[in-house]
Amino acid sequence: MSNDTDFTMDQLLALVDAFNRHDLDAIVDAFADDGIFILASGPDGDGTRFQGKADIYEALEGRFSAVPDIQWSEGKHWITGNKALSEWRVTGTLPNGDHLNCLGCDLWEFSNGKVVRKDTYYKQVIS
Repeated sequence: MSNDTDFTMDQLLALVDAFNRHDLDAIVDAFADDGIFILASGPDGDGTRFQGKADIYEALEGRFSAVPDIQWSEGKHWITGNKALSEWRVTGTLPNGDHLNCLGCDLWEFSNGKVVRKDTYYKQVIS
């Protein structure tokens, strides 16, 4: 029987690995049908929000195409109840040739063994 606390560390680590492999099917499968994925940046300061598996798939497909070498490393993860926190470093080469290298975190929420919300925050580099 599933409940709000049944998302395990093994599942979370497998999901992070799927992001690093750019495995869209595995990533999207981990989300609830109406799951929410929120990027750190967006037009109104609340990030850009994608909801539902099709929207999340399309958003990540675009990200992986634009930054084909994107990787998350230095991960630290905590789960408590139906929530988790992941800290990481993301690196990659942006379409204009600039290098992406910043620290960030994801706030996760789960229900019935699926991700219902992933909200990303990161340090902004200003040069």
